[in-house]
This record gives sequence, C-alpha cells and structure tokens, in this order.
Amino acid sequence: MFSTLPTDYRTFIHWTWPQIEPYYAELAARAIDADHVEAWLRDWTAIGKTVQEIYSRLHVASTLNTADEAAEKAYHTFLGEVLPRVEEAEQALKRKLLDSGLNPPGMEIPLRNLRAEAELYREANLPLLTEDRKLGTQYNKIVGAQSITWNGQAITMQQVRTILHDPDRAVRERAWRLASDRWLADRAAINDLWRQMVPLRQQIAHNADHPDFRSYSWRNRLRFDYTPDNCLEFHAAIEEVVVPAATRRYDRARRRLGVETLRPWDLDQDRDPLNLPALHPFKDGAELIEKTAAIFRHVDPQLGEYYAIMRREGLLDLDSRIGKAPGGYCTEFTVTGRPFIFMNSVGVRDDVRTMLHEAGHAFHVFETTNLPYLQQLEVTMEFAEVASMAMELLAAPYLSDRFGGFYTGDDYARDRAEHLERMLFFWPYMAVVDAFQHWTYTHTEGSDPAACDAKWAELMRRFMPGLDWSGLDDAYVTGWHRKQHIHRSPFYYVEYGLAQLGAVQVWRNALQDQAGALAAYRRALSLGGTRSLPELYAAAGAKFAFDAGTLREAVDLIESTIAQFEA
Repeated sequence: MFSTLPTDYRTFIHWTWPQIEPYYAELAARAIDADHVEAWLRDWTAIGKTVQEIYSRLHVASTLNTADEAAEKAYHTFLGEVLPRVEEAEQALKRKLLDSGLNPPGMEIPLRNLRAEAELYREANLPLLTEDRKLGTQYNKIVGAQSITWNGQAITMQQVRTILHDPDRAVRERAWRLASDRWLADRAAINDLWRQMVPLRQQIAHNADHPDFRSYSWRNRLRFDYTPDNCLEFHAAIEEVVVPAATRRYDRARRRLGVETLRPWDLDQDRDPLNLPALHPFKDGAELIEKTAAIFRHVDPQLGEYYAIMRREGLLDLDSRIGKAPGGYCTEFTVTGRPFIFMNSVGVRDDVRTMLHEAGHAFHVFETTNLPYLQQLEVTMEFAEVASMAMELLAAPYLSDRFGGFYTGDDYARDRAEHLERMLFFWPYMAVVDAFQHWTYTHTEGSDPAACDAKWAELMRRFMPGLDWSGLDDAYVTGWHRKQHIHRSPFYYVEYGLAQLGAVQVWRNALQDQAGALAAYRRALSLGGTRSLPELYAAAGAKFAFDAGTLREAVDLIESTIAQFEA
C-alpha cells in the first residue's frame, strides 16, 4: 500500500506531473497475480483518487469566481500539462489489468467499462479532449459574465428568475426581454465557440474509429444497456403520452391567467385568477441550509447526518453572485470522501428543488465510500440522476413548516402540485435537447449555427406546441445557446428523462411504504457502479424503460396527484 500519499488536499492540490508520475510508474512496473491484484487495485485507487480530487478542487475554484485569473490558470495548467499525462498513465494500467485476465470480485461491471475505455483511448485525442474542456470553460466565462441592469442595479441572470415570478405580467415580460437581449448579445460569441466545438468532437470520434460523435459518446458514456434507437423510442413515447398532458397543463395556465396565449414569461409559475404572489421560501443561503437540514432529518436520520457533515465542513456554496459560474452541481472530493454542492440560489422555490436534487447526489457519494476500488465508484448518470430526482420526491412530504420546512398549508399543496406539473413540462423539453444532439452529430450541417437554429425551432414545435413565441424569433431559435449541457457536456441530458421515470417509480413505492422505499433507495445507491442499469433500477424498486406504457403509468400518477393537491 502506498504509504507516502498525503491525505490533506492542501498538500497535493498543486502537484505537477513529476510529483504524480512515480506512483503510476511503480504500479506499471509491479507484477500482479491473483494473490496481489487486490492490493494493486487499492494502490491504483489511492493515486487515482488523489488526481481526481486535484481536478475537482481546481474545477470548483474556477467556477466559484470566473474572474479569478489565478484559479483559471491553475485549472488550465492541470488540464493542459497534468491531465493528459495522467490519462496516458491510466490507460497503461487499464491495459495491464485487462491483459492479466484477472477478475477480482466486485469488478465485473468496472472491467466491462475499462475494456470500453481502453478500446476508445487514442493518444492523438488527448490534446483534443483538453481543447474541448477549454472551450467549455470559455462558454462558462461568457455566460458567467452576463448580467442585466434592473432598477439601476446590476443583477445576475440567475437573479432575474426572482423577477420572473412577479405577479405583474408586464414586469415579467420586461425582465424576460432584458435577459433575452443579453443572451442575444453573446450570440456571435457562442456561435463561434460552436463552430469550433462540433468539428473538434467529430475529429475525436473519427480518431477513435467511430463514424460520428454520437457513436463515440455512446461508448464513452458507457451506454451498454440501451441504444440510440431506444432514445428515439423514448422521444416518440414522450410525444405520444407526455406532450398531450403538458399541453393540457399549458391550457389550464392560460385560462387561469385569463390570456389568449401563453408566453415564455408566463412559464415560471402557474398563476391563478387571484394572482397569488410568487413563493419565496427563504431569504438566503443560511436559511436554505437550515430548513433543508430539518427536512433531511425527517427523511432519514443517516441522511440528515450526512448533510450535517457537509454543513460543518463548509461543503456548500449556495448564494448567487456576479462572476460565479452558472448552474448547480455536486462534485466529489475523492480522497477526503466528501461531496461538494455548488448552487446559484436567489430565494426562489426552484432553489429548494435544486438543493434536494444535489443533496441526492451528495448522499450517493456518502453511501459508496465503503467500496474498495475507485473503478467501482463510477456510476453512469442514468442511475446517478435517480439518486437526485428520487430525493426530490422522497423529501417532498417534509417541505411543510410542520417539519421545519419551507411552506405553510396552501403554499405546500401549491408547491407540490406545481413541482409535479413541471415534471410533465420537463420530459418534452428533455426530448428537444436530446433530439437536437442526435441530429447535430449525425448531420454534416450540425456545426452550422443557422442550421442548428432551424432544427431547434422544428423540435420545439414538435414537443412544446403549447407556447406562443410569436415576435420572439431570435430568442426562440437560439434556445440551444441557453442549455449549457449541449455546450459543456454533450449527450448528457437524456439521463435526466430516464431517471425521472425511475424516480417516479421510487415515489410510487414510497406512497405505499415510505420506509421501505427509502431503504431500497439507499441500498441501490450503495451498489455504486457494480451492477448494470437494469439491476440498479430493480434494486431501487423501479424498471429501466423507454416505452409508452411505463411512461403512461407515471404520467397518470402525476396527473391524479396534481388533481388531489389542487382540490
């Protein structure tokens, strides 16, 4: 066992390749057999976790303040000078283990994944992958610098969300148009990045002997349990089952608002004829932390303790501020054995949902800390997102102030109904994003922003026909600019749609037996990446599915429950 590896990240956060390389060299030189392979895997895990924590901490620093030049430089230095060498060394160890023919217990699925990664590896792609990450960072920098002036004050694009909840429709429209204009001001810059991204990604695929980046991504994302055709089947099921349900909800919103058509600035809240004020469940990040801590203690004492650890150890950065990267995420500090949650909270109820979501990922980290090998921790997003989306639903009964949560009686019912409604709205939007990417990387015009604009508009008409975008053509067709997954994590989005279907099934079980459903949920999380997707879903009490029948059962449950809350 490596005895010289430090465990305090402050010791190794700025390690260079010469400090890392000896550990990989020793592992590459060491003979392995059935009696020693487990010790060898533990040492590989130790250096691999060290490198992963360096990456995670440098990435976090670059997102906390996109204007921090030192943090950006450190991150880019790691990407350019260290990570390619690490990937090369990792490839050699993967090949060494595979060539040994050894099959250590618990490594069946990880070995399958390692074979795929080894087959995909090309040294020529290392600088291209680095360049792709840098282009993603440039997208972050463009978006992170965006702000608008509202009542004489600069506010972030995330803070615009609070204004989009205003009961005054004219106020919402003005804020929406200002934000839209700010996005369009960066249209040329984002288009320029896109013209670089797509050919670069296609070249990466061709270098790895794949016909296109979709095919490459399928193997790169370790998608063994479903195919692109399954995704197309899922899109069709959404069009058949969910689009009509979502359209019914859009029409209801239109009637309650008393307007002729539903416009984009009407989407953030389904307002009723009384024009009730928007829900603002908390004032700041401190209150968000306090109330979610109470919720998780009610969901499960152990989950509550996990969250308390994050709170004590400063593993939550939640408030929005200018210069902070957009979005929210949970990452893992692998040596420390801790998750870290990043958010842009501004006091709206979406922030509560994001907190529950990212906490689900954090709980996944805690539940897998006992797995001995780093390779067993690799859980593909199709199930990782079940961890997060199911937590939104498992925690939902405790959002009431009776449990220390955020809402009083009517507001609680209103929030629950509208959360479920948004789930119906999400599947069609997910289909737009996923279908857009299928088209982008299988058509020669996929790098042409004008062709992308046209395709996005076509998909919006197919999956989201209930919204009126008349007079907003530029904003309508450039919706793909505003979905960061398309730019920074290509093909990472259908996972949310599949996982939402799994999460609804976990919730269905919880309606009958909350404790039993939660026990199955935690048991499934603890398996990490040691089982196939169908097996992980089954462990959680769900079915891994794409068909209209399974989707219809979920939609029926959602619609009937909404009706109960609205009654």
